[in-house]
Amino acid sequence: MNPIRAIEFNEDKLHIIDQTKLPLLEEYIITDDFERVALAIERLEVRGAPAIGIAAAYGLSLSVKNAKSNLQQIFMNAFERLKRTRPTAINLFYALDEMKKVFNEHRTDENIYKILIKKAIEIHNNDIEMCDLIGKNGLKVFAKKSRVLTHCNTGALATGGDGTALNIIKHAFEQGLVELVYVDETRPLLQGSRLTAWELEKAGIPFVINTDSSAAMLMKEGEVDLVITGADRIVLNGDTANKIGTYNLAVLCKHHNIPFYVAAPSTSIDEKSQTGNEIKIELRNRKELFEIQDTKITSTDYDAYCPAFDITPNDLITAIITERAVFYPPYKF
Repeated sequence: MNPIRAIEFNEDKLHIIDQTKLPLLEEYIITDDFERVALAIERLEVRGAPAIGIAAAYGLSLSVKNAKSNLQQIFMNAFERLKRTRPTAINLFYALDEMKKVFNEHRTDENIYKILIKKAIEIHNNDIEMCDLIGKNGLKVFAKKSRVLTHCNTGALATGGDGTALNIIKHAFEQGLVELVYVDETRPLLQGSRLTAWELEKAGIPFVINTDSSAAMLMKEGEVDLVITGADRIVLNGDTANKIGTYNLAVLCKHHNIPFYVAAPSTSIDEKSQTGNEIKIELRNRKELFEIQDTKITSTDYDAYCPAFDITPNDLITAIITERAVFYPPYKF
């Protein structure tokens, strides 16, 4: 089976799986326009912190593809545009800053486009390697064949490689350490029931979809051995921002004495922030709560609270799994 790749760069164009259409339609966005890449990030056609960063790196490179003059202005306009797309995922800013360093060093080079693309490919390849190491490191948290619960989507669709938390689950399944995966549907955009289920089906891993609010009952009935989620930003004390609903799971795990793990590449660690209080939480359009696939499910006259992420305090996290190691509290990355 060919690996799932959320993002690929072929023939000077970026190919992105449109994740808003999955699992019912497998369609691709093919573009060399940085503005289209920015829109794809904002619309969640490409999503997941690592994948967002990779897409932005390619998008920034493409901004100068056909530029003949005013390179500095064109590049910085694209930089600022892409920077505004998603405020919480730290990988976005890491990738853009890395690309900016390369541009500043080589801005007078006539091959600047190829130089930038080379750097974007390097960022992409590094994530593929980190995903592989995360998958292997995560095996250390399994003591027996387990029933695992996960939230949102943390697989190949969320990264440049094979994923973070979901990649750990895949590796563990191959080693006979996963019996069943419980998949939180992950409201409001259903990344669990649409995307994680799609990936698990392709991988041949047994799973059951459950509503987010069913997790407590599953834990009470002894159906969950451990929980593994991803992260969009991890700060120095171990506080973690992840898809809304993650904090709920961590609190439930604490009550039921179930290990709660976070998996992410080191590029998701915000080395400039000490605590979760410094993380800016993105608020999404209330339309995402009122509609499913453009079908209205309630009145659009109502008000709504639509944070994309929540913050899980470090004292609720059993360990954080990166490509470097499995880190236990007190966290020293």
